[in-house]
Amino acid sequence: MTWTVVARSLAASAIVIPLAGVAPSAQAEPVICNPVLRQCADNSVVGSERGTDTHITGIGIVDTIDCKNSTLLVNGANNQITALGTCWAVTMQGNGNIVVADNVINDVTVYGWDQQVLYKNGNPAVVDRGRELGMTNRIDRVPA
Repeated sequence: MTWTVVARSLAASAIVIPLAGVAPSAQAEPVICNPVLRQCADNSVVGSERGTDTHITGIGIVDTIDCKNSTLLVNGANNQITALGTCWAVTMQGNGNIVVADNVINDVTVYGWDQQVLYKNGNPAVVDRGRELGMTNRIDRVPA
């Protein structure tokens, strides 16, 4: 009886050991998403197909732009920007700037004072660095 158990164990080992070299690894590679580059495992990620970021720098600029799933960066004073389409993020520095955006996905970050960011759709994270330093800014969701 003892030899039968040993023989069966050896026979099973002889079959399993060669298959272990052929079998795929038990530890699969983790799926890594890079939120900064907005690249993930598939293209269904919002913002994965995007244009280049839009930089607006100056004083008194009045413009309408298409965000193209990109970040809108406004730097300066008294600029009035209307952002159509979907923005990945809106970042603003300076004073007296106004941005009205159709949709903001990821975040709205404001530095400076007397800035306004009004967005119609989306649920972005709001980071008001000016208010943290005692300056007044307005960041609101408004009716479409």
